[in-house]
Amino acid sequence: MPDLFDSPSLAQNAPRPLADRLRPQSLGEVIGQDHVLGPDGPLGQMLLHSNLTSLIFWGPPGVGKTTIARLLADETELSFVQISAIFTGMPDLRKVFEAAKLRRQNGKGTLLFVDEIHRFNKAQQDGFLPHMEDGTITLVGATTENPSFELNSALLSRSQVLVLNRLTPAHLELIIQRAEKELGTKLPLDPDARDALLEMADGDGRALLNMLEQVFGWSGKADRAMLSKRLNRRAAQYDKSGEAHYNLISALHKSVRGSDPDAALYWLARMLVGGEDPRYLARRITRMAVEDIGLADPEAQRQCLDAWATYERLGSPEGELALAQAVMYLALAPKSNAAYAAYKNAMVDAKKTGSEPPPKHILNAPTAMMKEQGYGDGYQYDHDAEDGFSGQNYFPETMKRGIYYLPVERGHERELKKRLDYFARLREKRGR
Repeated sequence: MPDLFDSPSLAQNAPRPLADRLRPQSLGEVIGQDHVLGPDGPLGQMLLHSNLTSLIFWGPPGVGKTTIARLLADETELSFVQISAIFTGMPDLRKVFEAAKLRRQNGKGTLLFVDEIHRFNKAQQDGFLPHMEDGTITLVGATTENPSFELNSALLSRSQVLVLNRLTPAHLELIIQRAEKELGTKLPLDPDARDALLEMADGDGRALLNMLEQVFGWSGKADRAMLSKRLNRRAAQYDKSGEAHYNLISALHKSVRGSDPDAALYWLARMLVGGEDPRYLARRITRMAVEDIGLADPEAQRQCLDAWATYERLGSPEGELALAQAVMYLALAPKSNAAYAAYKNAMVDAKKTGSEPPPKHILNAPTAMMKEQGYGDGYQYDHDAEDGFSGQNYFPETMKRGIYYLPVERGHERELKKRLDYFARLREKRGR
């Protein structure tokens, strides 16, 4: 698909958006992706050896996926064709492939850039395979979603996935400097507002350029307050069903496990700002209490359930404070996964031992026949035993006694460990 602004029908003095005027003219001008484009990067090596393969660019919006694809076509003298999976159906794809075949017959290859490639279904993705294999097209797909989740294995096996990074504030500052040089004027913002603009761009170069287009038209020098009033902050990238969802809940969980209440609060806030369902967060923090704190602080679970109930009564935004309090409590609570590990180990043995019955001495005998079979014989009532502990075996008779729960020397589990050790000594004393 030809670029509108490269069209010979466009007058030389026609107005052009700032983003187009600053579009890199070579791969060396691309900002922020040196790990891919540098001499030792995968694309640098492919171009050095004239061996460009099909690619999948995975990265957030506004980091240069389309620009790099266009420049790769220039570097390799391939015809550049761009389509979007959102607007392209199978009939359109067939036309694209037919045109690429004609070019190939005339000695010209095609670099087919597919934006939002993850939006194609499996059948559509499979449609690319024969044309990739016979060299009709070199596919360059772009996606903001994790390819291992969204693209089928056949397509991935014929492509190399390259991760493009979110632009840092330093990278965004370079874009501002290029814009100032191109326009021959300084950005009309004071230093604090300039920093605020970088924050508002949130790693997205395209969003920054769109904002710069507006800001350069202002008269006078604006401060942070004026900037915030005149520009809307870019919405944070967050998909409640995509990878960002799983990355952020993982960050929250690990911050709690790592006893860092400030980091935990930050990730909680990031998810709430992104529009996450507070009920999902309530469920997940309750899971953190039973998985990572457990009996080291039995109150932790109660705190989470109370926070959940409080949210249900108050709703948003007031109820979200209860979730924040629960997260802080969890982060500062003593940590133990002993109960979680004990449960998993018990499950392993339960699956191994199958249908082994309990020992007869702990079975009830409500019928005469069951008594004749020895049900309940030899059972010792613990309340009648010395120290209220008989020490009898409660595992299946054919099974070695399992030891699953190993409490840690932290929080309430320190006391539980003392009790376990006490019972172990009594059991040994009584030869159990």
